[in-house]
Amino acid sequence: MTTITKKTTNKPTGFSDDERTAMKERAKELMAEARSSKNKAQGERDVLEAIVKMPEPDRAIGKRLHAIIKANAPTLSPKTWYGMPAYANKDGKVVCFFQAASKFKYRYATLGFQEDANLDEGSMWPTSFALTKLTPSEEAKIAVLVKKAVK
Repeated sequence: MTTITKKTTNKPTGFSDDERTAMKERAKELMAEARSSKNKAQGERDVLEAIVKMPEPDRAIGKRLHAIIKANAPTLSPKTWYGMPAYANKDGKVVCFFQAASKFKYRYATLGFQEDANLDEGSMWPTSFALTKLTPSEEAKIAVLVKKAVK
Protein backbone atom coordinates (compact mmCIF):
# COMPACT_ATOMS: atom_id res chain seq x y z
CA MET A 1 0.00 0.00 0.00
CA THR A 2 1.32 3.41 -0.98
CA THR A 3 1.14 6.26 1.49
CA ILE A 4 0.51 9.76 0.19
CA THR A 5 2.15 12.53 2.12
CA LYS A 6 1.19 16.14 1.88
CA LYS A 7 3.87 18.51 0.74
CA THR A 8 4.31 21.34 3.20
CA THR A 9 5.53 24.78 2.40
CA ASN A 10 7.02 27.43 4.60
CA LYS A 11 4.81 30.04 3.01
CA PRO A 12 3.48 32.47 5.65
CA THR A 13 -0.26 32.48 6.16
CA GLY A 14 -2.50 35.06 7.70
CA PHE A 15 -1.95 38.77 8.04
CA SER A 16 1.36 40.57 7.62
CA ASP A 17 2.91 42.53 10.50
CA ASP A 18 1.81 45.79 8.82
CA GLU A 19 -1.77 44.53 8.47
CA ARG A 20 -1.87 43.39 12.11
CA THR A 21 -0.56 46.81 13.20
CA ALA A 22 -3.26 48.58 11.16
CA MET A 23 -5.97 46.39 12.70
CA LYS A 24 -4.67 47.11 16.20
CA GLU A 25 -4.69 50.84 15.46
CA ARG A 26 -8.29 50.59 14.25
CA ALA A 27 -9.32 48.66 17.37
CA LYS A 28 -7.78 51.40 19.57
CA GLU A 29 -9.66 54.05 17.58
CA LEU A 30 -12.97 52.21 18.03
CA MET A 31 -12.39 51.79 21.77
CA ALA A 32 -11.53 55.48 22.16
CA GLU A 33 -14.67 56.47 20.26
CA ALA A 34 -16.78 54.17 22.45
CA ARG A 35 -15.33 55.55 25.71
CA SER A 36 -15.87 59.16 24.83
CA SER A 37 -17.49 60.93 21.96
CA LYS A 38 -14.52 62.35 20.10
CA ASN A 39 -15.02 65.91 19.05
CA LYS A 40 -13.74 67.57 15.92
CA ALA A 41 -10.81 69.18 17.76
CA GLN A 42 -9.55 65.83 19.09
CA GLY A 43 -9.95 64.28 15.63
CA GLU A 44 -7.92 67.14 14.17
CA ARG A 45 -5.13 66.55 16.72
CA ASP A 46 -5.15 62.81 15.98
CA VAL A 47 -4.89 63.39 12.21
CA LEU A 48 -2.09 65.95 12.56
CA GLU A 49 -0.22 63.60 14.89
CA ALA A 50 -0.56 60.75 12.36
CA ILE A 51 0.72 63.01 9.58
CA VAL A 52 3.73 64.21 11.61
CA LYS A 53 4.76 60.58 12.20
CA MET A 54 4.89 59.89 8.44
CA PRO A 55 8.20 59.94 6.59
CA GLU A 56 8.66 62.27 3.64
CA PRO A 57 7.21 62.58 1.01
CA ASP A 58 4.07 61.13 2.67
CA ARG A 59 4.16 63.82 5.36
CA ALA A 60 4.17 66.67 2.82
CA ILE A 61 1.36 65.08 0.80
CA GLY A 62 -0.65 64.40 3.97
CA LYS A 63 -0.31 68.03 5.15
CA ARG A 64 -1.45 69.41 1.77
CA LEU A 65 -4.36 66.96 1.51
CA HIS A 66 -5.47 67.87 5.02
CA ALA A 67 -5.50 71.57 4.09
CA ILE A 68 -7.31 70.93 0.78
CA ILE A 69 -9.99 68.75 2.41
CA LYS A 70 -10.56 71.20 5.27
CA ALA A 71 -10.87 74.13 2.84
CA ASN A 72 -13.19 72.37 0.39
CA ALA A 73 -15.26 70.18 2.72
CA PRO A 74 -15.47 71.97 6.07
CA THR A 75 -18.44 69.80 7.11
CA LEU A 76 -16.19 66.73 7.27
CA SER A 77 -14.61 65.87 10.60
CA PRO A 78 -10.99 64.70 10.67
CA LYS A 79 -10.31 61.42 12.44
CA THR A 80 -7.86 58.56 12.15
CA TRP A 81 -8.92 55.36 10.45
CA TYR A 82 -6.60 52.35 10.65
CA GLY A 83 -4.01 54.87 11.88
CA MET A 84 -4.29 57.05 8.77
CA PRO A 85 -5.94 60.45 8.23
CA ALA A 86 -9.61 60.22 7.31
CA TYR A 87 -12.55 62.61 7.07
CA ALA A 88 -16.04 61.63 8.20
CA ASN A 89 -19.52 63.00 7.58
CA LYS A 90 -21.95 64.07 10.31
CA ASP A 91 -22.93 60.41 10.85
CA GLY A 92 -19.31 59.50 11.57
CA LYS A 93 -18.90 57.56 8.31
CA VAL A 94 -15.60 57.99 6.50
CA VAL A 95 -16.02 59.83 3.20
CA CYS A 96 -12.35 60.06 2.21
CA PHE A 97 -8.98 58.97 3.55
CA PHE A 98 -5.25 59.20 2.92
CA GLN A 99 -3.05 56.12 3.02
CA ALA A 100 0.66 56.85 3.11
CA ALA A 101 2.86 54.91 0.70
CA SER A 102 5.07 53.99 3.65
CA LYS A 103 2.17 52.31 5.50
CA PHE A 104 2.40 49.12 3.44
CA LYS A 105 5.63 49.92 1.57
CA TYR A 106 3.81 50.85 -1.66
CA ARG A 107 5.38 52.97 -4.38
CA TYR A 108 2.53 55.52 -4.17
CA ALA A 109 0.23 57.02 -1.56
CA THR A 110 -3.53 56.68 -1.94
CA LEU A 111 -6.37 59.18 -1.71
CA GLY A 112 -9.47 57.06 -1.36
CA PHE A 113 -13.21 57.61 -1.12
CA GLN A 114 -15.68 55.39 0.69
CA GLU A 115 -19.26 54.59 -0.29
CA ASP A 116 -20.68 57.68 1.45
CA ALA A 117 -18.79 59.91 -1.00
CA ASN A 118 -21.16 61.23 -3.67
CA LEU A 119 -18.90 60.45 -6.62
CA ASP A 120 -21.29 58.18 -8.52
CA GLU A 121 -21.10 58.55 -12.29
CA GLY A 122 -23.25 56.02 -14.11
CA SER A 123 -22.49 52.44 -13.16
CA MET A 124 -18.68 52.82 -12.82
CA TRP A 125 -16.42 55.45 -11.20
CA PRO A 126 -13.02 55.59 -9.49
CA THR A 127 -12.86 55.37 -5.70
CA SER A 128 -9.13 55.77 -5.14
CA PHE A 129 -6.23 57.63 -6.67
CA ALA A 130 -2.49 56.99 -6.59
CA LEU A 131 -0.36 59.97 -5.52
CA THR A 132 3.38 60.33 -5.89
CA LYS A 133 3.45 64.11 -5.47
CA LEU A 134 1.02 67.02 -5.48
CA THR A 135 1.22 69.73 -8.10
CA PRO A 136 -1.25 72.62 -8.42
CA SER A 137 -3.03 70.60 -11.12
CA GLU A 138 -3.58 67.58 -8.83
CA GLU A 139 -4.58 69.86 -5.96
CA ALA A 140 -7.28 71.46 -8.13
CA LYS A 141 -8.60 68.02 -9.15
CA ILE A 142 -8.67 66.88 -5.52
CA ALA A 143 -10.56 70.04 -4.47
CA VAL A 144 -13.23 69.31 -7.10
CA LEU A 145 -13.50 65.66 -6.02
CA VAL A 146 -13.79 66.52 -2.34
CA LYS A 147 -16.48 69.13 -2.98
CA LYS A 148 -18.42 66.64 -5.10
CA ALA A 149 -18.01 63.92 -2.45
CA VAL A 150 -19.86 65.96 0.17
CA LYS A 151 -22.71 67.30 -1.97
